Formats: sequence, structure tokens, C-alpha cells
Amino acid sequence: MPMACIEARGLRKTFGATIALDGVDLRVEEGRILGLIGPNGAGKTTALNAILGLTPYHGELKVLGRNPWTQRDELMRDVCFISDVAVLPRWLRVWQALDYVAGVHPRFDRAKAEGFLAKTSIPRSGKVRELSKGMVAQLHLALVMAIDARLLVLDEPTLGLDILFRKQFYDSLLNDYFDRSRTIVVTTHQVEEIQYVLTDVMFINQGRIVFDCSMEQFESRYLEVMVHPEQLPAARALKPMHERQTIGQSIMLFDVGQGSGVDRNRLAALGDLRTPGIADLFVAVIGHQSARAEGAAK
Repeated sequence: MPMACIEARGLRKTFGATIALDGVDLRVEEGRILGLIGPNGAGKTTALNAILGLTPYHGELKVLGRNPWTQRDELMRDVCFISDVAVLPRWLRVWQALDYVAGVHPRFDRAKAEGFLAKTSIPRSGKVRELSKGMVAQLHLALVMAIDARLLVLDEPTLGLDILFRKQFYDSLLNDYFDRSRTIVVTTHQVEEIQYVLTDVMFINQGRIVFDCSMEQFESRYLEVMVHPEQLPAARALKPMHERQTIGQSIMLFDVGQGSGVDRNRLAALGDLRTPGIADLFVAVIGHQSARAEGAAK
């Protein structure tokens, strides 16, 4: 079995009466790119803070074989973190940012960072406040990609960037940084844009992991059907996970995995088949969970 980069059992975190993480079990293997997806307040950032050693917790948690709370200094030699790119000091000049990271991180390769920046129009003497948000993202990414880290954690890294820079950000991450020996964990609300990057996806809701699978499993197990109008009763009889309307047509999401009782060939007779987006499955899973919770409360 591949080595675990992150492994948690019964991970729990409370803030007063609020339960942020409610007995989370998860395993992220080395060399994977995980998308951690959840609504606001689901526990994503709290989970990342625990992984990064930024908050104490209850339960078991190992990151690269270390306890992130008690061994944080040692762990941070192998970990990089990007949150919203607005965190760089606005008075800082580009060359000063390079100097700073070179001074504090033993695994920073300045020549590599300079090489990434040479592909941009970012002036070395420019201050962060003089750069566009897209340029700040490029600078931040250049700094991080030049660090020989085993784990990269990204918390909404492209927040506020236009679609062009978001695409460039993830393309650079995939083509210039990821080499299958590193592990990347990313949270974002722009789910569709990172689907092609991910190897694994997890949904978190109300402090619990409610869905966990590889993208290979995702693509083989779930199907959307754009149902022919005359086939609507037959399609609904198969109990889809979710149904939505688009331009007057019904699109239904089905689980065709082993034991589901739903046959791919049978669905093909009901309409046009396609692989769903992660966002569509997320809506189905979270919506089903909410419906069950409401039913239990009545």
C-alpha cells in the first residue's frame, strides 16, 4: 500500500459549543492531488489548520509521519501553504520577497524562482501594491514552486482572480510543480476549474467527510442522463441521486457502481449520457444529506 501523507482518525475540533470537525477519518496517499470540497462553515479551513499545526485538536493526526501540533517546526521544512494571495505585505518589493524566503527556508531554490518569474512581466523592483492580483498570484506561486516541499496545501488560492489567471495558476501547478512525488491538497469553490487537476476528491459537510473517492472511481461510477421527455417516468423509477432542469430538459444523476442496481446500458436507452461535474455530484450528496437530516428532525 502507498505511504500516507496525511492520516487522521477521530479528528475533532470544537470552538465553544460549535463543532468544527466531528470525528473525521481520512487518508491522503503520497503523490496525489486532493480536492477538499465543502460549503462555507463545513470545516475545510479548520481541517487544513490542524494539518498545518496551526490549531490543537482531539484525535489522531499524522502528516508526513509527524504530529503537526507537537512537531510543527520539523514538519514545516517539508510543507508549503498558500491561502488567499492577498497575504503578501503590500510594501514588499519582489526582490525582497525572494531574499526573505531564501533566508527563512532551507529548501528554497532562488534560481528556480527567478526562472519562473522570467516567464512573467513582474518587475523585480516593483512593490506588491503595484502589482495586479494576477501578478501577485504568479509571484506567490513562483516562491512556493521553488521550495522542495513534499506537501503543498492550497486554501482558496485563486480567490478573486479572473478566469485567465486561475487557468494559468493550475496549469503551472500541474506542469511545473507536481511530479508525483509531491502531494497537493486544495480547497476551492471553483470546483469545475480544478476537476482536470485532481486525482482524488472529498466532500466535507458539518465537520464530517461525507464522500471520498478517486477521480478514476468518480468517472466510472457516476453518470448523468439528459432524459428524453417520454422516458421521464422510467428514469425516475430508477431513483436518481439528483434531478435538475436545464433549458426545459431533465438531467438526472445516477450511481452505476457495483451493487447499485442501475445498469449503464439501461440508462443509455433513456437519454444522452455524460460524466457529471464534481459540482453536480456535490449538490446531490449534500442535498441528500440535508434531506435525511430534515427527515430525522421531524
